[in-house]
This record gives sequence, structure tokens and C-alpha cells, in this order.
Amino acid sequence: MAVSDIQLKEAIHTLKETGVRITPQRHAILEYLIQSMSHPTADDIYKSLEGKFPNMSVATVYNNLRVFREAGLVKELTYGDASSRFDYVTSDHYHIICESCGKIVDFHYPGLDEVEQLASSVTGFRVGHHRMEIYGICPECDKGTH
Repeated sequence: MAVSDIQLKEAIHTLKETGVRITPQRHAILEYLIQSMSHPTADDIYKSLEGKFPNMSVATVYNNLRVFREAGLVKELTYGDASSRFDYVTSDHYHIICESCGKIVDFHYPGLDEVEQLASSVTGFRVGHHRMEIYGICPECDKGTH
């Protein structure tokens, strides 16, 4: 069984536990998010699924993303541009963002977990979470292929 299949089963289980009904649209949106590495916008998700679900609206996608976010399955990424991007919640990871095309790529760096402990001991704060973004130009834009 592929990792994405296991994640989908776990996500559906989480939703059922919180009393969320699994409609075909919800299933498709969740599956798309799990398989997508591109941190899609609600519009991206809508455009990719509208052929399969002609009666589905962008509002339906937004409403389902809100349900997923409230269930802790999805993070909404807002990086100052007009539209939020959505990321299926996996292990802690960070994002590097292309300043030219807006592409977002995940990377892992466990050493940053120590930052929370350091911040807490230096300031006395009880740290809840942290977020870090790195900005640059992706290889495609750097080569002028985007």
C-alpha cells in the first residue's frame, strides 16, 4: 500500500471520528491534497476536479478545506500573495518559496526544533509553534525556463 493510500485512510478515519461525513467530493479533494506536492490553491483544486464533479463550486472546495483545516489535516499557507495555498499536514517541515513563480517546496530540518526550546528559555514564553519561510529563485526560473 502506497504512503498516500495510508495517509488517505488515516485522514478519512480522523474526519469520521470528528463526525464529518465523507462525500465523494471530500474524498477527491483530500486525495488531491495528499498526492499534490505543489501546495495548491483552492482554484487549482477546483480546476483539477471540475471535470469529475461538474456540480462542484469553488465555494465547495473552500468549505471542505476549512473543514479539513479545523480537523487538523490541512494547513493554510498565506505568504502575502492574493490566494492561500493548502498543504496536507505531514511531519514538521519548512517551505522555500520562489519569488519569481511562487512555487513552494518542502524541506525538513530537524535541528530547527531546538529553536523553540531556545526561544522559550531565553524569553520565558511557552512556545506553541513556529513557522519559517525561505525565499529565493527556483532552478527553473533561474534558468529562464519558467
